[in-house]
Amino acid sequence: MKTFLVANDFSKNAEHALEYAILFANKMNADIHLIWVDNTVSDEIIIDTIDRDLQREIKKQSQVLIKKYQPRLKDNKFNLLFRKGKVYQEITKAAASIGAEMIFAGTHGVSGYEQYWIGSNANRIVTQAPCPVVTIRRDYPFKDNIKNILLPIDSSLETKYKLPYACKIATQLGAKVHLLVVYNTPLSIVRRRIDSVYNDAEKCMKKNEVKFVKVTLEADNVASSIIEYSNSNEMDLIMIMTDQSTTTGGKFLGPYAQQLINNSFIPVMSVRAKQNF
Repeated sequence: MKTFLVANDFSKNAEHALEYAILFANKMNADIHLIWVDNTVSDEIIIDTIDRDLQREIKKQSQVLIKKYQPRLKDNKFNLLFRKGKVYQEITKAAASIGAEMIFAGTHGVSGYEQYWIGSNANRIVTQAPCPVVTIRRDYPFKDNIKNILLPIDSSLETKYKLPYACKIATQLGAKVHLLVVYNTPLSIVRRRIDSVYNDAEKCMKKNEVKFVKVTLEADNVASSIIEYSNSNEMDLIMIMTDQSTTTGGKFLGPYAQQLINNSFIPVMSVRAKQNF
């Protein structure tokens, strides 16, 4: 039995992400934990009665969501989690504590705005999460099945780490994988490295009997090319490595990961190299 964590701030973005998580849960036999984080901060003494009233209201609204969506979650169940603190920290800590296999979060894209907290915390959740994170925009009209997964292949050492997981996800969802080989340099040594990663990807797909197709692109802007291909070819999901690294300034997303999360119309699954599958 798998466990998914869905970030919930009662926005339409969050509800759309919940609907998308249910699609995955039914395919992958997973329970869903809905998490709400009280991110209010005050230097004053918190009045207990206000906290209790807020908790009761949040629990009531959460139960309304569960009553609405439980019939769609075929063979599994919902659970509720309530936390207080910084949103991205509490979500990632909760994911670790319940052993979540995926986190789902709504995002409004770089140009959108809502007064709720999910969209503004999506990138931080991705960089901190102990498991893959799926981000989805409210305006993306997903279907009942995920048939096509876009898997960009580049020269980064981290790319190969997502291959076994991509095969696993494609198998469970019954999806075809589009191996998108993106060349963005004339340097032969880099191009050979990309070709080597593709060869590993092809072997992984064949070994796991996953349907796949190879697509090759020359690109000045990797993120733009990925987005253009995904839109033109009706992809259902883009799977990327976050290429997460640590510096004295903290953690950051890779060269095109943040661009994709912020700008892709298609849902993005972000996978970190050191995650265990």
